[in-house]
Amino acid sequence: MTANPPPGPNAAASASNADANVNMNGSSKKDPIYVDTQHDDMIHDAQMDYYGTKLATSSSDRTVKIYDVNGDSYDHTATLQGHCGPVWSVSWSHPKFGIVLASSSFDGSVMIHRESRPREWTLIHNARNIHESSVNSIQFAPHQFGLVLAAASSDGKVSFLTHTRDDSWKIEYITDNSLGVNALSFAPSGGTSDAGSEAGTAESSPNDDSNSNSNSSTSKMRIVTGGCDNRIRFWNRINSSQKWEIDSAPIDTSVISHTDWVRDVAWAPSIMPDTNIVASCSEDRTVIIWTQQLKKYNDNANVNNDQWKPFLLNTFQDPVWRSAVEIIMFHFGNMRWKGIGYKSVPFRIVSAVVAVVLVVLSRYHGMGGTIQLVQ
Repeated sequence: MTANPPPGPNAAASASNADANVNMNGSSKKDPIYVDTQHDDMIHDAQMDYYGTKLATSSSDRTVKIYDVNGDSYDHTATLQGHCGPVWSVSWSHPKFGIVLASSSFDGSVMIHRESRPREWTLIHNARNIHESSVNSIQFAPHQFGLVLAAASSDGKVSFLTHTRDDSWKIEYITDNSLGVNALSFAPSGGTSDAGSEAGTAESSPNDDSNSNSNSSTSKMRIVTGGCDNRIRFWNRINSSQKWEIDSAPIDTSVISHTDWVRDVAWAPSIMPDTNIVASCSEDRTVIIWTQQLKKYNDNANVNNDQWKPFLLNTFQDPVWRSAVEIIMFHFGNMRWKGIGYKSVPFRIVSAVVAVVLVVLSRYHGMGGTIQLVQ
C-alpha cells in the first residue's frame, strides 16, 4: 500500500479545551505537564477530550494510549490496539454520546472505541479497508448533527460514517481530488452559512437527546478539506438530495494561494457576525487565513460577497504541518482584522479576539515518547 506522508506529529497536545496560556487576570501561565507516553515509536497526534481531562495519543507503534489528566498529574489508563499500521490521527466525540474515541491509520481503516466503564474500552465499530490507502485525518462533526465521523484519505476521498438509530453505521463518500486529501475540518454548528442554500442534517444517533435545543434543522454540515493538489475545497451536505456537494462560493487565488501540499485546515468558531474564517497551512511554509463575508452585511455592490478572500498570515522557515484556530478571551473593545469589515466600519469584537495557534513542524518526524501539555 502506498500513501502520502502522514500529517505531521502533534508535538504538543491540541488541548482545545485546556486553559489559555495567560489567565484573564493577567497572571503568568502554569508550568507545562510533560507526559512520558511510553510509545515505542514516533507520536503523530495528541488530543484532549471535551472536558480536558482525558488525553489520547497515537503512534507509529500502531497503538493509541489514553491518560487521565488531573491538575498537574496524569495516569495511563488504557492502550488500544488493532491497527495494522501507524496511527496518524485521533478524535474525541462530544460527551453527549459517551466517552467515544476514533482513530485512523495508514492501513486504510478507522476504529471507534467507547469507554464502557472506567479503564475498560469496547470496540464499537471497526471500519476495515474503508479507504484504499492511508487515512490521514479524522474529525467528529458537531454533536447537533448526530454521531458523524469524517475521514480524509490518500486515495483522494473523504468518507462519512454516521451512527444510525438501529445501532449500525452507514457510510458515504465524496471524491475530493485524485492526488489525496491530507486534512479536513467541520464548520461549527449554527455558524454562518449562505442564506440561500439548503439546510442538511445527518441522521441522528440513538443517543441523541430529543429535548435538546438542537439547531441542526436550520444549519447544514459543512467541511473544508486540504489536499495534495495544493488546494482547499469547501463541501456542503444538501438536504433535498441528502448528498454532499462542492460549495459554489468562489475561492480567490489571484493574490495568494498555496504552492505545495496543504497539510492542515481549521475552521474557526463563529464569533464574528456573518463571517466564516478558515486557516490553512502548507508544505510551502505559509499559513493563509481565508474569510467569507455574507451578502447582507456588505453594501458594496461591486464586491463578490460570498467569495473566500485570502490573507497571508506568515511565511515560516520550515513547512507548517498543523494549524488550529482558537478563541482567546480578552477585553480589547473595538478591533479590526485585516480584510474584514462590517458595513465599512471595524468589527466590534466584544471580549474576544481570534487567535491562530500554529505548530510549525518539520517534514521529518521526531523520535521520542514525550509530549507537553500547556496549561
